[in-house]
Amino acid sequence: MTIATTYDERIALIKKIAERKKKLAAVKAKTRKVRAPKVDRSFMDIPKESNIYQWTDASKYAKEYYGETMYETTRFDNDWD
Repeated sequence: MTIATTYDERIALIKKIAERKKKLAAVKAKTRKVRAPKVDRSFMDIPKESNIYQWTDASKYAKEYYGETMYETTRFDNDWD
């Protein structure tokens, strides 16, 4: 790291940094060209409004995962009517 104390040193330092930025930009441009192209994955698109983990039949889900517990907790629900 150098510290520029005079005007000429500052100008030289600025030019040096500008050259480095120019070289870096050239390297980045080459790197972009070398990178592999993106693969088309349109066949994997899922509509955003749908949820693949969503059950469409709530009663079937309840029977499968909560069977007896659901039955015992809901069997007296209609007694209040």
